[in-house]
Amino acid sequence: MKDADILLEWRNDPETRKASHNTAEVQRNDHISWLSRTLGNPDRRLYVAEENGDPVGTVRADFSDGVWELSWTVSPRARGRGVAKRMVAVLANEISDPIRAEVKTGNISSARIAEHAGMVFERETDGVLHYMRAALG
Repeated sequence: MKDADILLEWRNDPETRKASHNTAEVQRNDHISWLSRTLGNPDRRLYVAEENGDPVGTVRADFSDGVWELSWTVSPRARGRGVAKRMVAVLANEISDPIRAEVKTGNISSARIAEHAGMVFERETDGVLHYMRAALG
């Protein structure tokens, strides 16, 4: 919960909202409720990446039907430094189960991040690109 404020700041950043399925600004009380549920959910993992002790991004993994769905956000101050590419790849390499990601059409950076993490493009549906990686080993 100590990261609640910075996670909310990143979530409400205009570029993050543009890339999200839900583009609306999130209110603090809704965010705190979501974060509380997230931290108590055994099928969800939420990580905050740091560089030199400073938070630079977050990556989340949601488990459903045998597949982990990954999503990520980078601090506006850390964009353009390969943070997402590294943090998503680290998490993807820790997961041996299948992984997937949904990326909005036109979000070239996130599409490249998904591919760097070993996911391959499967299909496009309603403006969303679906990426998947089979189980490892």
